[in-house]
Amino acid sequence: MEKIKHVSTPQPRTWSWRRSIVSIATAAGIVGLVGLGKFPILTGGWVSRDEPQVQDLPYGSFPQENDPFHFLPCTDTSRPPPLDDPTPGQSWAALFDPNPDHWSWGSTGQGIYLCGYLDLPLNYHNTSDHRIVRIAVTKFQVAGLAYRNDSSMSPMSHKSERTIIINPGGPGGSGTFFLWDAAEETTNRLSDGQLDVLGWDPRGVNFSLPAAACFPQDKLRDRWSLLANHYREEAPKAQLEATDAMNNATVFACQQRLGDFGRFVSTASVARDLDEIRKALREEVVTGYLVSYGTGIGQTYVNMFPNRAGRLILDGTEYVKDHRLLGGFGWTALDNATDAWRDGFLGECIIAGPKGCALANPVPSQDGPVTLAQLEARMTQLLESLKVRPRSAYTESGGPSLVTYSALVERVLYRAMYRPMDWPETAQMLYELEAGNATLAANSLDLSWSDHSEKPLYPYVPSSSELDFFVICSDSYDAPLPDGLDWWDQLWETMSDRSWMAGNSRFFAVFPCRYYNTYWDRPSEVYRGNLNHTLKTPALLIASPYDPATPLRNGRRLLAEMGQNARLIVHHAYGHSSRRDRSDCTDRIAKAYILHGTLPEEQEIQCYANHKPYARGLIGDE
Repeated sequence: MEKIKHVSTPQPRTWSWRRSIVSIATAAGIVGLVGLGKFPILTGGWVSRDEPQVQDLPYGSFPQENDPFHFLPCTDTSRPPPLDDPTPGQSWAALFDPNPDHWSWGSTGQGIYLCGYLDLPLNYHNTSDHRIVRIAVTKFQVAGLAYRNDSSMSPMSHKSERTIIINPGGPGGSGTFFLWDAAEETTNRLSDGQLDVLGWDPRGVNFSLPAAACFPQDKLRDRWSLLANHYREEAPKAQLEATDAMNNATVFACQQRLGDFGRFVSTASVARDLDEIRKALREEVVTGYLVSYGTGIGQTYVNMFPNRAGRLILDGTEYVKDHRLLGGFGWTALDNATDAWRDGFLGECIIAGPKGCALANPVPSQDGPVTLAQLEARMTQLLESLKVRPRSAYTESGGPSLVTYSALVERVLYRAMYRPMDWPETAQMLYELEAGNATLAANSLDLSWSDHSEKPLYPYVPSSSELDFFVICSDSYDAPLPDGLDWWDQLWETMSDRSWMAGNSRFFAVFPCRYYNTYWDRPSEVYRGNLNHTLKTPALLIASPYDPATPLRNGRRLLAEMGQNARLIVHHAYGHSSRRDRSDCTDRIAKAYILHGTLPEEQEIQCYANHKPYARGLIGDE
């Protein structure tokens, strides 16, 4: 489950397109929230301008005629119009900035980022329900734009032959945000820069409307989570009762603010949206790179639409049948996180030594080189001490701060297992915390919360974090629901015992499902079929023995069911998905597949990472 902030602000060329995630997210401020029926709708005025005549514009005007996505060259105002706008097309067209210097171009100045939206049915199975979802879409077009006097210019001009559709997972991950972060990397890695890349915010997520935000402001959600997310190891059983009551209040608030929207966000509904995106691209099949929960979307899609399965890479594979079980999204994701900590974060630290990893330095009470057993004992002692008494600290951004066991494990350590490139900084933070300096730890926690800038740069959408449990709970809505809390208490105990690193966090992701059926009727659609349909094109699966969120056994179970409709790369590396710890072997197979449709004859292929996690910053003999 990829956890990233859900605010993604388009960037004009005058900005650095590689600006950090935190900097992008700070380009946000508050707009007001009003209701249309039960849906929250973003409001805000659109700035009009005196437009030059089309003949004066080197690329013509946008959106182009008959473009189903209404694409505009992205600027920092490119946000879909609100659902209650009576003339959304006019409002959107008024955002077109005719100055190419203000557009968001690729790093080489040729490719361009295009922002648009797609209006789709809220309910695919009730034609008398005329409500829509407005899906935010962003595309990186590698060939740029055709000039106005080009006789071949059309709404799809300069579009590549196929488009790589990407999704980062979640549930609740923003595909438009993922596109800004990874589009050029993806097209270069998988197609030698030949294919366009498109990302979308699934229904309820980020810029898509209505947004699944049940708190008016993110700071209110942050305050709520501070009360709710205490780990089992440091909270009495009464915490289960308190969290259960808070879940009840949260799901009730979602129903009050969003009406029956929770019925229309299942993975099957998202798969139907994906097929509509394919149609709008005017492509016969889907070409895609889908990660984490995105692989669940992919598995569902290719079995609902087997004749539309193109060259699809499912990286960090879930086994989507698990999600039909109560709590299955949580308890089937625990296999690798603790091993990633011991063998990866700590073990590779010892191998790298003090020059590569601060924790490999001995503490005053130790003599000689640090062993893995000694380092593991030190970290256990540190974490146990936080259960007894949190560390107090001060930060410039937040003032007084508290480093608790729950917050450190959930918001820093577990997240670090997703990104091995962060391990040196995380090791330095723990080394200083162990020595009594909590400043780095407190700063890390400050950065993990939502942005609360007092002077935002751009109107702001509250995070759509509640979408996570909307999807998880709708996909398992018909699983038998036990009475009372005893079953949930036992599940919590089992999960936290199996993985001190991930068990609590994953339990909190599924615990709200106790109330899904209380406030919503059955989802409009769920997929309950098998995963072994004969596909037009076999899929390529990627799974890692040390992935902290999607265990390798998921990929192998999926491969066993899909049979000759899939191949599996066992990506021997750290982090979540093959993006985080790259392998030339994995990349070579993936590129040959996307470009030429070729796959290895073997069903399972072994590939190994190019580098060790702590070695990236070392030079020469180091």
